Amino acid sequence: MRTSDRLGAFAVVTLAGLTLASVAFAFEGTTSKKDQESPYQAFRAGARAYIAGDKASAVNSLLDAAKRGHAMAQWKLGRMYAEGDGVEKDDVKAFDYFSQIANAHADDAPDTVQARFVANAFVALGNYYLEGVPGSPIRADQARAKEMFSYAASYFGDPDAQYNLARMYLDGGGPKDARQGARWLGLAANKGQREAQAVLGHMLFNGIDIPKQSARGLMWLTLANSAAGSGDKWIRDLYAEAAAAATPEEQTKAADYVEAWSKDRD
Repeated sequence: MRTSDRLGAFAVVTLAGLTLASVAFAFEGTTSKKDQESPYQAFRAGARAYIAGDKASAVNSLLDAAKRGHAMAQWKLGRMYAEGDGVEKDDVKAFDYFSQIANAHADDAPDTVQARFVANAFVALGNYYLEGVPGSPIRADQARAKEMFSYAASYFGDPDAQYNLARMYLDGGGPKDARQGARWLGLAANKGQREAQAVLGHMLFNGIDIPKQSARGLMWLTLANSAAGSGDKWIRDLYAEAAAAATPEEQTKAADYVEAWSKDRD
């Protein structure tokens, strides 16, 4: 049985550093140019209109491509409906578009470009299942959310999924398992996921649920702080708290760890 058949019908996070223009060719697959031409042209027209700021025209073209199975168009429409970007916000429609991608592309090879978007769809589904969608048949389902995150984290190795799965092991969604939570945090942190770096660093620095390693914890908090954005005050606060409490020796060791980690990624 195919993985997509086992998982059934599924459905938000942004893929950092990826724009509509940069992923225009992500889902072209292996069918012939003749088969792809019409929906691909519709998608390209929608992409050009979106980038030009004509979102009404973009939606019309993307809808045309999405109805004929163009996954990149489905993904973009899912994002637009989830955010109310050029359309009225509609989480049910967003859920449906992400579900179409997950159902059709769950078995895509994890080392392909499009795998990042398939994984993103699974994470989006997981986030919807965490809270449910009020006034719709989409109910909160912790077990289903965990299933979505686990699939994207394990099969696709997606760092956002790994972080979300870790939080479920640490905060809820079943029996608490700090060891598993720390494991998934470590996998995501090593891929540069700043939220995972911050949470793992806080746990290590303070010895919360895992053995205390202050210098290593400060390393992760330093890396997370360096990557923190405007909405990440909590990360900066955790870093400032640890930096103020760290001894000079811990600060020196942490700096050495940061340098070594950064060199390994070059």
